[in-house]
Amino acid sequence: MLDQDAGVENEALQFDQVIAESSAASADRPVVSCAACRAQIDTEYFDVNGHSVCGRCRSAAQSAAETPRGIVPLITAAAYGLGAGLLGAIIYYAVIAIANLEIGIVAILIGYMVGYAVRRGAGGRGALRFQVLAVCLTYGSIALAYTPIAVKEAFAADRKAQSASGATTSHSSDAPANTEIDPAETPQPTGGRLLLFAVALAGFILSLPVLVVIGSFPSGVISAFIMFIGMRQAWKMTGPPRLQILGPYRVGAIPGPASA
Repeated sequence: MLDQDAGVENEALQFDQVIAESSAASADRPVVSCAACRAQIDTEYFDVNGHSVCGRCRSAAQSAAETPRGIVPLITAAAYGLGAGLLGAIIYYAVIAIANLEIGIVAILIGYMVGYAVRRGAGGRGALRFQVLAVCLTYGSIALAYTPIAVKEAFAADRKAQSASGATTSHSSDAPANTEIDPAETPQPTGGRLLLFAVALAGFILSLPVLVVIGSFPSGVISAFIMFIGMRQAWKMTGPPRLQILGPYRVGAIPGPASA
């Protein structure tokens, strides 16, 4: 009877010891929390730009960093960027017209607006072609903001020239009374002429920022620098993401120099 009680006590003691070892092993088991989805990782993980992530989030990050291919993302990004550029040009011209003051810092705002819009149109991703697109749209928007001012000054100069010419021209009585021009003799615009006019107009508009900088030298150097910052802002916002993926690493092991 005594031996039977002793056996029961030993068996109960051994059962208690097994429970304690199992609890300790479960409590000491290392786990890693994914920095993206907060899931608990107990097998292996990856290091993405210094953050521990699970395999699923690592694949999602790598897929999101891939350069969009095809012409459709570029067209979409161009449409988004063009809309933002037109809005930025309107804001820039409104500041100049209302305040009668050129505030070059608006060019930085245009760069931010265009960069954000182009990246949004590209699905949140970036690449070299989107950077070139964003810089060109930013410069074009700045040039477009100066266009109404240049046109206004050109009309004013033309009216002034006509007034001066009319004041110095003598009207002779021997001049022919009928100076009408036969419409048949008037050269009609052709497709080539219209294309040449469009190219000349585009070249004139694109040269406006340079003309403004040269015309207001040496203070124009500050305007040129601010324009550069605006274009640089658009360039940075549409660049490809820097993604460094290391691993996989075993949970609980010391990470070594490995790459995916």
